[in-house]
Order: sequence, then C-alpha cells, then structure tokens
Amino acid sequence: MAEKQTAGRDSLGEFAPKFAQLNDDVLFGEVWSREDKLPLKLRSIVTVSALVSKGMVDSSFEYHAKTAKANGVTKTEMAEILTHLAFYAGWPNAWAAFRIVKEVYAEDKEDMHGGIFGLGSPNSAYAKYFVGNSYLNALTDPKETVFAANVTFEPGCRNNWHIHKASKGGGQILLCTDGEGWYQEEGREPRSLKAGDTFFIPAGVKHWHGAKADSWFSHVAIECPGENTSTEWLEKVDNEHYPR
Repeated sequence: MAEKQTAGRDSLGEFAPKFAQLNDDVLFGEVWSREDKLPLKLRSIVTVSALVSKGMVDSSFEYHAKTAKANGVTKTEMAEILTHLAFYAGWPNAWAAFRIVKEVYAEDKEDMHGGIFGLGSPNSAYAKYFVGNSYLNALTDPKETVFAANVTFEPGCRNNWHIHKASKGGGQILLCTDGEGWYQEEGREPRSLKAGDTFFIPAGVKHWHGAKADSWFSHVAIECPGENTSTEWLEKVDNEHYPR
C-alpha cells in the first residue's frame, strides 16, 4: 500500500502550499494509490525510468530507487532496467544512476527471495505437483500444532489444480508475504495477489496458485484443522488457464 506522503508540506508547505498539496495529495495521495490500475512495483519502474531518461539522477532519484526496492524491485531487476535504459536514455545517465543504486542495494549480497520467512529448501517432495521450481520453509511442526510453511515460487511457477479435502472443517489459509502471484478457483477468473493479501480456501474447492510470469512469489500456507483432511492433486495448469 502506498505510504502517506508529506515531503511536499515538509519542504515547501509555507513557501509553496499549493505545490506541496498537489505533490502530497494528488501525485502520491491519488495517482500512486491507484494500485488496482497499476501495481506499486510497476509504478516505481516507470518513475525510475522517467527520471533516468531526463538525466535527473539526484536526491529525488535516490528516493525513488529506495522506494522501488521497498516495492519489490530486486537488485538484479534494477541492474537490468538501467542496462536496458542505457541504450535509450544515454550511457552517462545510466552510469550516474548505477552509482546511486549500488548504494541503495549495498546490503543485498544477492537477490533474497522468500520474503521475511526465507527461501527454505527446494520443494523436491512435491516437485511433481508443480510447473517450475518451488521452495519450502516449514515454520511449525505438524506434530505439535497447526502446520504452517512459507512456500516460494520462482517466476512462472505454479502448483497443479488441487483440492483440500475434509469431512469437517479443513481448508487452507494463505498469507502473501513477497512478490506477486495468481490464485484461481475453477470456474472463476484468476485473482492477482501481492504481499499483504490474505484469504481462506475452503475444503472442496478446486484451485491453483503460483507466481506471475515476471515475479517471484511467496506465501505462508496454513493448514486449517479438520477431520479426515487430505489433498487431492490434479492436472497441471495449462497455458489456457495461466495468465500472461
């Protein structure tokens, strides 16, 4: 969710109150908040690209580079964005931008996937039920309590259609923690997911979930208590059902 912006009023509230109001309330309060039209990650990429193209590699660019990182643009993605821009916006502009983003991403030894709970290990035990590579980081011991695990999908990875079964109760709760993904129930349109989204999948509902084609995606999966619970794995998600 876009943060409440006060930079305009903090810097220019007395000198140029109208400009400050337009900056804080319209640009950031209205335009940036239209996440249903364009996700924050893409808005950051557009903004960074525009600033580099105009040669405005200054404090405002540094702010938007930090915002891009917070909105999910990885170090690898930022390097690729600037490399691509160099051929259109000019080599010197890209060099200047790289000097700043190197500092912004200085603490990132490598692209870290998996969100706050970490990537875990390759999900080899269930690999046959996935298209692409997934990773699993168990967060609880199912012998002691409700089972919860952080599942991470590489770009384009998704699990097969499946059904959580139970004679009573059951189902699954998903807490999206990082990146962007998809969730689809049979007979319904795919639902776009991002970090912070949460939802409950009732027992008996045929569905699938996974990463978008251009983004890593992580969610915590919580198995809801129930009687005679099991998971029935079905067919793979074909290209007709996987959004592009």
